[in-house]
Amino acid sequence: MRSINHTLRAVSGVLALSSLAAACSKDAAADASNPKGAAVQQAGAGAGGATGGARAGGAGGPGAGGRPSPSITLAPTDVATVTTTTIEDGVALTGDLRPSETIDVRSRIEGDLTDVYVREGQQVSAGQLLARFESSTQESSRASAEADRAAANAELTNAQWTLDQNASLFKAGAIAERDLKVSQQAVVAARARVAAADARLRASGNEARDTRVLAPASGVIEKRLVDGGVHLARGAPMFTLVRSGTLELAAAVPARQASAVRVGQVVHFVADARRFDGRVARVSPTIDPATRAVTVYVQVPNPGNNLRGGTFATGRVISRTLTNVIGIPTGALRQSQDNGQPFVYRIDGKTLQIAPVQIGAVDEQAGMAQVTEGLQAGDKVVVGNVGTLGRGMQVTIAGAEKRKS
Repeated sequence: MRSINHTLRAVSGVLALSSLAAACSKDAAADASNPKGAAVQQAGAGAGGATGGARAGGAGGPGAGGRPSPSITLAPTDVATVTTTTIEDGVALTGDLRPSETIDVRSRIEGDLTDVYVREGQQVSAGQLLARFESSTQESSRASAEADRAAANAELTNAQWTLDQNASLFKAGAIAERDLKVSQQAVVAARARVAAADARLRASGNEARDTRVLAPASGVIEKRLVDGGVHLARGAPMFTLVRSGTLELAAAVPARQASAVRVGQVVHFVADARRFDGRVARVSPTIDPATRAVTVYVQVPNPGNNLRGGTFATGRVISRTLTNVIGIPTGALRQSQDNGQPFVYRIDGKTLQIAPVQIGAVDEQAGMAQVTEGLQAGDKVVVGNVGTLGRGMQVTIAGAEKRKS
């Protein structure tokens, strides 16, 4: 019995070992027929990942696997169209406008001032009465001088009659030559007394006239320095009169630009937020050694006294006028950091390009610059500071699509 059980257990073990061996043989055969099964599975997983990466790249760029291009949206005011225009080339000027003439009115006599008829800021005309001195003494002197001249004229008349009579008697031999000479000397003395009387009359007349202070020219009273009832010495200041019908701008121009400034050239300038025109009246013949500048004097008509003396003005002496030239706003000009050459950002379709340009005359007052090379009429350029720009950027102008539709 024990031997039979032992035999059954042995047979069962052998069968188990045979089944295990058969299973291992099937696995080995399968591995042998497909030795890269695991590798194919791993490669399939990797291919799926790569496919997903390609889809992401296509969504972000313009081409398969390409990087996205940067873009910018500009307002219509940030874009200017290149056109032909007129540019005025010249030399810039700055300075203060001042009256062409300032006159100090002073007392011509010593005396008591009785009346003053004008005040500061009042417009006066030439010959207008400004003030009056007490004049009784001067009037008396003039009356006395007039009486002296009348007496001198009477003496001259008598002396001349006596001379005429003596000349006739001398020819007839009735009197001596000595008597004729005496009458001739009497006429000379009488004429001298008449001349002295005339001089005294003119002097007293001037004193009487100077008791009335008159405006020497038309203008505006800038300062009134006296009041009625005061005693003034001869030469004392009384008024300051400003002739503001024509103002003058005195400006310093660098010596290297002064050769372009000539008498008679037109000057456009701005003063008190208004535009005015003037002309170059004078140019200093020397250069200031301290500033190396030349002073230019510009006369500015001022009808109606619209401008006041002391107003600050900026202007430009027009040396030449260029017509039908390519012009762009100066705000479109930029400078290369590498070589300092000017360039602009030109919009080519919807793509931003860098266009080097050559600049001619610059009209700073109008904010325009002449382009001699690099652009043509109809080109569109970016104006002002709109952020970071670069070649190849895609440009969209706000509202452009709506205007086209």
